[in-house]
Amino acid sequence: MSLPAVTVIVPGRDVAAYAAQALDSLRAQTFPDWRAILVDDGSTDATTTIFEAAAAGDSRFTVIRHDAPRGLGAARNAALDLVDTPFVGFLDADDELTPSALERLVGTLSASGSDLVVGAYVRLRPETGPGDTVVYSPGVVQPWVAAATDPARRGTTLAAHPEVSGNIVAWSKVSRVEFWRRHGIRFPEGKLYEDQIVAQRMYTLARAIDVVPDVVVLWRERADGSSITQHKDAVAVLLDYLNALRGGLAVLDAASQHAAARARVRLILDMDTPPLIRIAQDHPDDAYRRALGAFVRDFAGRADEAGLVLDPAAAPLLAAARLW
Repeated sequence: MSLPAVTVIVPGRDVAAYAAQALDSLRAQTFPDWRAILVDDGSTDATTTIFEAAAAGDSRFTVIRHDAPRGLGAARNAALDLVDTPFVGFLDADDELTPSALERLVGTLSASGSDLVVGAYVRLRPETGPGDTVVYSPGVVQPWVAAATDPARRGTTLAAHPEVSGNIVAWSKVSRVEFWRRHGIRFPEGKLYEDQIVAQRMYTLARAIDVVPDVVVLWRERADGSSITQHKDAVAVLLDYLNALRGGLAVLDAASQHAAARARVRLILDMDTPPLIRIAQDHPDDAYRRALGAFVRDFAGRADEAGLVLDPAAAPLLAAARLW
């Protein structure tokens, strides 16, 4: 038997409420030539059972079990060491692939010869259904996602398409395994938002990049608010987030990708910081405001020096945060 074309790495910890849907989205792919490495990162709920049942019923699934949580970065790295297919992609175990995602991503990359391909994604938001049940409905492609992936491009570069730097998630991409190994790319471990720096490294190192406007992932916003991205009001989470943003920008600076760096500064000030500033205004811990204020002063100063035109709606918030 020939090897499958693509390995999808699926890390998860205590995601029993969502893991079945994630795995079903793999089974439903129009492109069947895949395998999946499921990484159970020290779960204490039924995630372990769901992953093991998937592997028992379908030889395309393999399970790695961490006895204690090691984090998303370590979970993804452990699976990367086992990949023996030409291509690799990622799916968090609380998200879902759209049915033609792998067909579109692998097909594009196979035809182009590029190092990686980047697709669009939408939020999967909770709503109240019949009998007060929770149902999830996909939203629309947000402007910054569309700017990174629409229109379709083949064989582009970061210099030619700097807006692609705004797509910083691990799970909207398929890439060549040889590309990871040639450059020794690994996820940072022990930190949150570990995909920010990896994404910018991939963009700066890629010889050629493809982008497609197709929605390839439904990114779940959990109804119970338990995901890391829903805890940015915690000081420790904020610090990891700000450090990841700084780290990603530093990668672009080191590679002299000036247009991409400007695009990132503008997007961070327009999109990332206003919600944080609103949290900070009523936050009980002054350390939150101080950390965010220092970050805003740094990035706003870069925007001033570059003459960037920012979203006017964010101006009052940025002005307030610069004083913290």
